[in-house]
Amino acid sequence: MTTSTRGAAKVPAVLVLEDGRIFRGRAYGAVGETFGEAVFSTGMTGYQETLTDPSYHRQVVVMTAPHVGNTGVNDEDAESRRIWVSGYVVRDPARVPSSWRSRRTLDEELAAQGVVGISGVDTRALTRHLRERGAMRVGIFSGNALPDEGTMLAEVRQAPEMNGADLSAEVATKEAYVVPAQGEKKFTVAAVDLGIKGMTPYRMAERGIEVHVLPATATVDDVYAVDPDGVFFSNGPGDPATADHAVSVMRGVLERGTPLFGICFGNQILGRALGFGTYKLKYGHRGINQPVQDRTTGKVEVTAHNHGFAVDAPLDKVSDTPFGRAEVSHVCLNDNVVEGLQLLDRPAFSVQYHPEAAAGPHDAAYLFDRFVSLMEGQRA
Repeated sequence: MTTSTRGAAKVPAVLVLEDGRIFRGRAYGAVGETFGEAVFSTGMTGYQETLTDPSYHRQVVVMTAPHVGNTGVNDEDAESRRIWVSGYVVRDPARVPSSWRSRRTLDEELAAQGVVGISGVDTRALTRHLRERGAMRVGIFSGNALPDEGTMLAEVRQAPEMNGADLSAEVATKEAYVVPAQGEKKFTVAAVDLGIKGMTPYRMAERGIEVHVLPATATVDDVYAVDPDGVFFSNGPGDPATADHAVSVMRGVLERGTPLFGICFGNQILGRALGFGTYKLKYGHRGINQPVQDRTTGKVEVTAHNHGFAVDAPLDKVSDTPFGRAEVSHVCLNDNVVEGLQLLDRPAFSVQYHPEAAAGPHDAAYLFDRFVSLMEGQRA
């Protein structure tokens, strides 16, 4: 990625998809060039949380909401230490932010962090194209001396694909750290950081859990060195088929019977640990308005998603695994994709979406209480 940050608003920009489709607009954020996987997010709010979600590493995010940036950027809502998207695509950027919490414009923040974006694009047409053709590699090029279309397309097609990408260690913490419990400490949890969002350990801390966040490279011995009452595997980017180390660590946890909870990438890791396969979705689920049914209660939740891969597990039966019986606990009502797994003979479960509710909605917050109940049951 090469970038500059001066005078972006009037600079021409071009978006080139690997199938040859081209969209023209204006630079938004930094000026330069960037590459990644083109995906779309359907959330109408929460763009700051989206940008700072490590699960978006090496992806160019297309916002389906036409008007973006209207609340600016604040210093409280970031989900990690930086913006992780490799590029950003909007139709109509806000000219002036309107929020008492705003400290700077979204355009300024993108430029300051070197994120190349494009505005003035027909994002509805682009999203429909991705729905029909599937997520694909893309490049954004901006500047007053753009390469010719053939050169840009060739560069896009040379960019790495998401299939086979092992990215968790690139976004995870390098050193372990502790998020203390709020109020009385009730439990200790070892959280394996595969791309964790800041709100996740906060939600556990609210419930009296002291959270030890460990690097993606943590071993089983590292996990149990903190004497955990439960183990958590976080969300994160990349292809779960590459995550052999995380799968091995999770199997070690399952063998010991420690209460276990995984979300998003952690759900895919549990699927692999149980012997199920994973596969790449055509265009994935991203946004804060995805309907999911909890099959254990029949309740339908509106949930926050960010994933391009899914677990290949049977929806219509209980499966035998090396760790006992397992079943699909949650399913997406849009397309019947597996959205959760649970073991029936051990205290372990996972969901494919983001129950920490950053940004919104709060329908799935009960899952953290379910994790607490597993630890209470194990202690009893």
